[in-house]
Amino acid sequence: MSDPALDLALDLTGAEVLLPDGLAQVTLGVRDGVLTAPGQRQGRAIDLSGFRILPGIVDLHGDGFERHLAPRRGAMKNLGDGLMSVDAELAANGITTAVLAQFWSWEGGMRSPDFAQRFLTALDAAEGLLTDMRVQLRFESHLLSDYAAFEAAVDAHGVPYVVFNDHLPHAALEKGKKPPRLTGQALKSGRSPEAHLALLKALHDARDAVPEAVARLAARLAAKGVRLGSHDDDTAETRAFWRARGLAISEFPETRAAAEAAQAAGDPVVMGAPNVVRGGSHSGNVTASELVAEGLVDALASDYHYPAPKQAVLRMVEEGVCDLATGWALISARPAAVLGLSDRGTLEAGKRADLIVMAPDGRIGATLVGGRVSHMAGDVAARFMAA
Repeated sequence: MSDPALDLALDLTGAEVLLPDGLAQVTLGVRDGVLTAPGQRQGRAIDLSGFRILPGIVDLHGDGFERHLAPRRGAMKNLGDGLMSVDAELAANGITTAVLAQFWSWEGGMRSPDFAQRFLTALDAAEGLLTDMRVQLRFESHLLSDYAAFEAAVDAHGVPYVVFNDHLPHAALEKGKKPPRLTGQALKSGRSPEAHLALLKALHDARDAVPEAVARLAARLAAKGVRLGSHDDDTAETRAFWRARGLAISEFPETRAAAEAAQAAGDPVVMGAPNVVRGGSHSGNVTASELVAEGLVDALASDYHYPAPKQAVLRMVEEGVCDLATGWALISARPAAVLGLSDRGTLEAGKRADLIVMAPDGRIGATLVGGRVSHMAGDVAARFMAA
């Protein structure tokens, strides 16, 4: 039986359409969940004069879903309800493909291995989600005792993307000092401060075994087709360390030197869109818009705030950092390429009908994912209803 949601036959007329080489006023056809060639009439005509149609946003890394799964301390009993809420927020912000970045960490709480397993199971079982939600697991590299369980989870749930983190406070531990925010972290993890500090010390003391363990695990995951990256590269040497172990994607490099090293080696660089929106990093790291202007960024990601990708591009266009086509590619075509998703990211015949309709003030009037309406509001909704 055919899916009625994919039987929509639409001609979106009158709008400025962002094609790979820039804006053009053309009719965009949607049929059976894909885009059709210009000039091929499909069915119901929707007049979108005064609006722009742009490719749906491909979000490479976002953990904004956490507040939907645990609005207060402690997770919801039914994570599926939280995922439905995530779906609505993603759609309202024009995100059609979302990579949900879930921790597997010693940090505990929603970043614990137990919660990661719950999250993976809930996402597998979720029904009715309209956004294409995918998983990235962020693995703490010093959890040597968890390598087997982590790999088994990747296999069991078909996780396509793994990023290695190292959030241990090595500098303090090396000096025998109490790390900052120890008590708060301990409470979050469900441990006493003394037990939490003992764990951190044990993980730090085992650091010499980590490089070889990462290399072996990364090789096994890569052989299964898993994409691999590192997070928060702070120097060119750090990027080289991870690259030597097969981790090609550099997420949120903290310095220009790290980004330049990645770019020189052909490693994709992902920066946080909130960095652009704020006008700089909240933690004093390199400014993302400056890296964009220098051609050192392959993709912008929502990080912790789903409205940020759209906001970041519009801000850069307004400030003259880039034009709309170049900026929007950073949140559509280029992240799709990093993920190996050749069926989306641009508005071309034969591609998935992943698109957004945006008003002149930047508001999202409609989001379509594979031809399905995931969000619609305001004047755009009225025009669809009138047709």
